[in-house]
Amino acid sequence: MTDIEIAQAAKLEPVVDIAAKLNISADELELYGKYKAKLPLSLIDEDKVKKSKLILVSAISPTPAGEGKTTTSIGLTMALNRIGKRTTVVLREPSLGPVFGIKGGATGGGYAQVIPMEDINLHFTGDFSAIEKAHNLLAALIDNNLQSKKHNLNIDPRTVTWKRVMDMNDRALRNVVLGLGGTTGGVPRESGFDITAASEVMAILCLSKDIEDLKEKLGNIFVGFTFDKKPIYARDLKAQGAMAALLKDAIKPNLVQTLEGNPAIIHGGPFANIAQGTNTVVATKMGMSLSDYVVTEAGFGFDLGGEKFLDIKCQYAGLKPAAVVLVATTRALKYHGGVPVKEVNNPNIGALKKGLENLEKHIENAKLFNLTPIVAINKFTHDTPEDMEAIIEMCKRHDVMAYEANVWAEGGNGAIELAKAVAEVADSNTKEFRPLYDWNTPVEHKISIIAGKIYGADGVDYQPKAKTALKRIDALGLGNLPICMAKTQKSLSDDPNLLGRPEDFIVTVRDIEIAAGAGFIIPITGEMMRMPGLPEEPSANNIDIDAEGNISGLF
Repeated sequence: MTDIEIAQAAKLEPVVDIAAKLNISADELELYGKYKAKLPLSLIDEDKVKKSKLILVSAISPTPAGEGKTTTSIGLTMALNRIGKRTTVVLREPSLGPVFGIKGGATGGGYAQVIPMEDINLHFTGDFSAIEKAHNLLAALIDNNLQSKKHNLNIDPRTVTWKRVMDMNDRALRNVVLGLGGTTGGVPRESGFDITAASEVMAILCLSKDIEDLKEKLGNIFVGFTFDKKPIYARDLKAQGAMAALLKDAIKPNLVQTLEGNPAIIHGGPFANIAQGTNTVVATKMGMSLSDYVVTEAGFGFDLGGEKFLDIKCQYAGLKPAAVVLVATTRALKYHGGVPVKEVNNPNIGALKKGLENLEKHIENAKLFNLTPIVAINKFTHDTPEDMEAIIEMCKRHDVMAYEANVWAEGGNGAIELAKAVAEVADSNTKEFRPLYDWNTPVEHKISIIAGKIYGADGVDYQPKAKTALKRIDALGLGNLPICMAKTQKSLSDDPNLLGRPEDFIVTVRDIEIAAGAGFIIPITGEMMRMPGLPEEPSANNIDIDAEGNISGLF
């Protein structure tokens, strides 16, 4: 059966019954039909958050062969519940662009899914739409001010970097010219579109603790400069109130369920190669307020989502993970060992051992934070005992436990041993989580620490635009913000073609963007794609709906 067939065959429990498992009354829910609900922020209890165990799931560097972080996160959650641990999984929401493009959905796979799968992968509860509208409201206010004579802030349009966003892969919108059509059509200037998941508003929503905090962060969005070099923020345009009003429901986490009827909270969806790549602070704290254990996921490999989860999200939210799980597959390891993606199902122990260098580096990176990870081997039917033994032996050399996770085929029952190990580590953890760097150190030093220690680079080269940006950051007094690297997810380096564990390379920073609202600085390495395009054969070509409303083709 396909993923969607498995999901559609499942018997869903009413969301009020799922909420009851978390001791939430029906009166506290904001229902979106029978199987989805919004949760009020009043359910967050900081005292309970401190007692709950937070389990972070990350992975090796992503490959076209797939790693299965979401599938593993859901399967681990179901397994923890099976062994009597009251656990909630907290994940990001899918972005429509990849769903209709090349990636597909983001609700897990096989018998380790969150449901209703179609709703979550499509419009869900409208959070992305609200973020898109709030973002574009600020864009409209900026262009309106450029046109205005009465309230003109004297903004230099050449310094405005705020684009529009849309939650769809559409390469034709990457670069556009605005304001054509004469004097009433606005001020002509170059701009473009990003995908909604890349919006700073998305990043802000995911780091905000409540409506007031959200409003303040929205007001701090850096817009550009006036002609006399004065910085302009969203608050100067009086945008934050209306933007926050559009997000009044989007800030509330969404409650759904796993295939085995466990609570699942899905909220927020920033990409990890551009933004922080994790779900919202309020969703994580909501899960921790209501459960003894929370399993959450950080996007792409540990070098991106994992590092940002620990150095940005945990620092802002005051969170400390009790355990870290790194997901790997034999297919992905062979790919990192030089095998073409079409051949990764074939036996090749030599390539697998070569690819283990990538997993080895991610293990070392986790230990930099004073955290010893557990490796979850996401199992496929073609995996051999020799493959498994090679992975387990390498992990033993690093004093790391490794377990098979056959959750795609068996659901929670396929990760019982992994769940027992994770629970034991989380319950007995006495290590104090240690961030990689001090926010108050100079920007260049923070970038060098990430590039050198996490990526393994020999150094960092700053191109002219990046050097100018460093001076701008210093002049604006924003040098004490954390670093959110924009880097390819395909490699530990900034070159997507360097697989495995690259050596003898320099990270090139071509520009540095300011996300003053979200509260971080974004060094841009390589050609980062903020508006993806559709592939030659988009997933949209296979998605359909019949006369009874049954959707097919989602995966």
